[in-house]
Amino acid sequence: MKKLLLILCAACAAWSCAPKEEAAQKRLYMWFDCEANFALSNSPDSIRFYLEKCRQAGFTDAVVDVKSIMGETVYKSEYAPFMYEWDGVPRSEEYDVLGHFIRIGHELGMRVHGSLNIFAGGHNFFDRGIIYDDHADWQSMVSTPEGIVPISTIKTNYNGMLNPADPEVRAYELDILREFATKYPEADGIIFDRARFDDITSDFSPLSKRLFEQYIGAEVARFPEDILYWEKDDKGEWKWAEGPLFGRWIEWRAGVIKSFVEESHAALKAINPDLLVGDYTGAWYPTYYYVGVNWASTQFDPAEYFDWATPEYRKTGYADLLDIYMTGLYYTLVTKEEVDRANGAVGQRTEAGMTDEQSYWYCVEGGAEWARKLTCGVVPVIGSLYVEQYEGDAPQFSRAVAEALRSTDGLMIFDVAHIIKRDWWQPLAEGVAAADAR
Repeated sequence: MKKLLLILCAACAAWSCAPKEEAAQKRLYMWFDCEANFALSNSPDSIRFYLEKCRQAGFTDAVVDVKSIMGETVYKSEYAPFMYEWDGVPRSEEYDVLGHFIRIGHELGMRVHGSLNIFAGGHNFFDRGIIYDDHADWQSMVSTPEGIVPISTIKTNYNGMLNPADPEVRAYELDILREFATKYPEADGIIFDRARFDDITSDFSPLSKRLFEQYIGAEVARFPEDILYWEKDDKGEWKWAEGPLFGRWIEWRAGVIKSFVEESHAALKAINPDLLVGDYTGAWYPTYYYVGVNWASTQFDPAEYFDWATPEYRKTGYADLLDIYMTGLYYTLVTKEEVDRANGAVGQRTEAGMTDEQSYWYCVEGGAEWARKLTCGVVPVIGSLYVEQYEGDAPQFSRAVAEALRSTDGLMIFDVAHIIKRDWWQPLAEGVAAADAR
């Protein structure tokens, strides 16, 4: 694997995917998470204050989280439960958060997008969400060394994810997406978040087994061992290993996600052809198959570079369907030079699908380079940063902002709450100015 990665890094400049011509203006997106900003968003005056702060910092767009990881919506829905309270702060169903954001944002000349956590259905730290209420049967079933268990029982993982292959889950989420597009015709876009499986260890439900067997046209004799099994390493620690059907399995999972993106794209554009359809994923593509997602263009063939990709895996790419692609450059290292200086030191790995590889894509510059090459110019790539990773190091955050903005078609900051908490408006502005100065 490592040899293949080195070959791929060296071949970046020679790849045949032509880069998309850059837009005249790069867009800057500020994300408003619905949980972290619940109290902040409870007043139109507060919304205006922080949107004005964003506009003064040069931000052109706001992304407002309207469907939480619990599966609750911040607007009154016919399908999803209403997010009536968070951290002791109540909210009335009559209060239209996104409506206020759209009205005020448009007054300020900003675009406003809604974000929905697609296949998320619970917060395992609070035992809250649709998998704890009416839809326990929709939750992911996870392979562990002790056997296959419901994801709600794994309290080390806060994400109570659903099974994206379940037809009932997919129909439910499509209904919510259609409802959003109908309810908010003035919204500029919709951004998918968590449109994925939980991790490489899910979903191993009887339903997924049947659907996979239909896909390959054969029965799986040993489930899940023919796909994934557990063994102890030299240190006595449990590690998952690949079974003989692993390659077909990850191909099937990526196809499940692509087909949902296809259905969603068609449904949303049928309601509002002008609605921008976007997606937010992690940038670590060489291991992102763990969560069943191929965010590359179909012009890129991963089978030429990775031993985990089947010849058919290329067809599961969905970048060509998107109007916006936000790539999570969740790295504390900013440049490839910093990776070299790290001398193989292991960095912090916090997100689903990450490994401890210390390679060039584990920095802002290298991750951005990969994202643009893999998407082949079919969609604007927005370099996205997780502010909390730079805790205590505002100068490094400024450098990351500048690099992400220089190296991609725009910038997304996750999240405004982290900027407010640290009062990092000045480091943010400095990073934006440094990018403009180059």
